[in-house]
Amino acid sequence: MELSIHNWMRSETIETTIRRASSLGYNKLEIAGSPEHYDTNQVRKLLKEYGLTCWGSVTLMLEDRNLLAKDEAQRAKSVQYVKDVVRMVKELDGHMVSVVPGTVGKIVPDGRPEEEWQWAVDSLKEVYEYTEQSGILIGIEPINRFETYFINRGDQALALAQAVGPNCGVCLDTFHMNIEETDMFETIRRAKGKLIGFHVADNNRMAPGMGNLNWNKIIDTLHEVGYNEVLSVEFCAPLDRTPANPYPNSIDENPIDLSPEQKKFLEDHGSTSVSEEFYTMLTRKSFDTLSNLINHTK
Repeated sequence: MELSIHNWMRSETIETTIRRASSLGYNKLEIAGSPEHYDTNQVRKLLKEYGLTCWGSVTLMLEDRNLLAKDEAQRAKSVQYVKDVVRMVKELDGHMVSVVPGTVGKIVPDGRPEEEWQWAVDSLKEVYEYTEQSGILIGIEPINRFETYFINRGDQALALAQAVGPNCGVCLDTFHMNIEETDMFETIRRAKGKLIGFHVADNNRMAPGMGNLNWNKIIDTLHEVGYNEVLSVEFCAPLDRTPANPYPNSIDENPIDLSPEQKKFLEDHGSTSVSEEFYTMLTRKSFDTLSNLINHTK
């Protein structure tokens, strides 16, 4: 297994993220699904300079992005957005895209269950045709009920993937599974052969090793189902604004390059821009916890 890290969790330049990840031992980057923000030629040069490669990307389903929207024009715009993310990954020689079908934070449905299911299937089939031509894999990612009402569990993601096409898979996330699954290890086992990505954060969404998840068993179960690809670190620290804060230097009071979209995404996930010192600690802790387990189980 190799280790990747997302770059949406802190407001900073892509070079800063890549440089830090490289210095701490990461092999890969899972770039934020914001293709309009990146010059892929420049990102390719940075990745090569620092000895990293692109693993893939994750869709940022904010504002009016919704593959199961009632409005046909909104669905079409959302499909094009996901295609743009796929194109970005292709240009970066990446491998996969994790897709959250519905708008993050949307809790009121647009239609009846059977209507929304069909809208989602039709939208994803159009994306799937594009990914098949591009040679990029897509995986449906379940996220917890407080972020979406649509796909929360692995079984739901597997059912949707099956309706889309044979090469459509799922991307599981330990933080979300800890909330929604009766047994996350059985969920991983049921995804055998369909797992195209795996996101990691502890139960409190801090770095792996800073909560109470059984990381040794998680890694063992992934090996059991034959997933030996990439673990993508995706912590999002819930910042403490009280005097009880154990990390007093954790909040970045003057974030740079933080678009309104990124600001909303971070705030919706219980955080804001974190300080470089705190973020580096979380990045290092993630690597140390996971690399020790990966090396131990080789």
